[in-house]
Amino acid sequence: MLKRLFKSTFLFAFIGILSCGNQNKKEQTSEEIALNNKKQPAVAEIILAANRTEAYLPLLENKKVGIVGNQTSIMQNRNGGYTHVVDSLLALDVNLVKGFAPEHGFRGTADAGEAVEDGKDAQTGLPVISLYGDNKKPKAEQLEDLDILIFDLQDVGTRFYTYISSLHYVMEACAENDVKLIVFDRPNPNGHYIDGPILETEFKSFVGMHPIPTVHGLTMGEYAKMINGEEWLKDGIQCELEVIEMENYEHSKSYDLPVKPSPNLPNAQAINLYPSLCFFEGTNVNAGRGTDKQFQVFGSPFLNEDYFDFTYTPESKAGAKNPKHLGKECYGRDLSQIAPLKQINLEWLIEAYQNTENKDEFFNAFFTKLAGTKKLQAQIEQGLSGQEIRETWQSGLAKFSEKRREYLLY
Repeated sequence: MLKRLFKSTFLFAFIGILSCGNQNKKEQTSEEIALNNKKQPAVAEIILAANRTEAYLPLLENKKVGIVGNQTSIMQNRNGGYTHVVDSLLALDVNLVKGFAPEHGFRGTADAGEAVEDGKDAQTGLPVISLYGDNKKPKAEQLEDLDILIFDLQDVGTRFYTYISSLHYVMEACAENDVKLIVFDRPNPNGHYIDGPILETEFKSFVGMHPIPTVHGLTMGEYAKMINGEEWLKDGIQCELEVIEMENYEHSKSYDLPVKPSPNLPNAQAINLYPSLCFFEGTNVNAGRGTDKQFQVFGSPFLNEDYFDFTYTPESKAGAKNPKHLGKECYGRDLSQIAPLKQINLEWLIEAYQNTENKDEFFNAFFTKLAGTKKLQAQIEQGLSGQEIRETWQSGLAKFSEKRREYLLY
């Protein structure tokens, strides 16, 4: 087996910009000359865990290996592009036995909530078992021929993004069946803040399994460590866990995903707005599904057309075959050009509720699952402002922030 795959590092140099000279240019002082000539520190590119083959290939040698992956399970290659981790592992003669697919499937083409069937990866022929639908947790017989399971999915840092729920069930199954889990860590594109209400355990569901805020600020590897450390698995069992860390990553570092993590998160703007706009999934408002600006616009036929001047009509598209309000003109907001957020925006949700045709039909039962509490809906119905609602989150966020520090790797 090859012991090492290339490890590429690209440096982004800051280039000093010199002012254009003219006849009246003042003479520079020695201090100014020294400052202008000083080389700025280079910013090292993030090295994904998947690229750190020297850290994990020895662990896989002579082992029967499975992988939980999808279209985001990629690594940088020497040509400046990306290679799927499955292709790399097979090329390195790793004994890759099978794959497991989360929501949206192994290649990430299924709609949200659409059943994902067992089958084979069309590109490699690898047997693939679905972890969405009725089989969210790997069964004992599906793990009995494995020594190690790799988990390599790109998260977006929100409680209701179901890849962390898949992580929970995979860890639980590995713990019960004595299979080691190796997490290939990836950047959290919303890792620069934490925000939102803490989930109350009575409202636990597949879109929220743990008592964490809406935006948790952890990488997948850090989150796995928290699941183990807080004993959130059934009966407090713990998984044999190893996290392959990234290099040069910091939570404050921006990261544009090279591949869509799911069909309706097409770009960095959608991913940044997702923690705020996903709450609309629990209302009668469309959050851009069926458009080319998924999670960058919102609208509904029931919103006041005199108040909301932006309109669009959802269509059947790949990843949203039957979007909310299909074929109907929706009134709302276009947020595709706004500046990136550093906290959840509640104002859009509040103004939509205040300007809807029938307030009794605005929320549905899914909203409480997304919020992880009944309080948020009640606060909006009571007429609280976004700031007043945010103030009720602060105690829970402070406690979570303290707990979060125990599990940070970066």
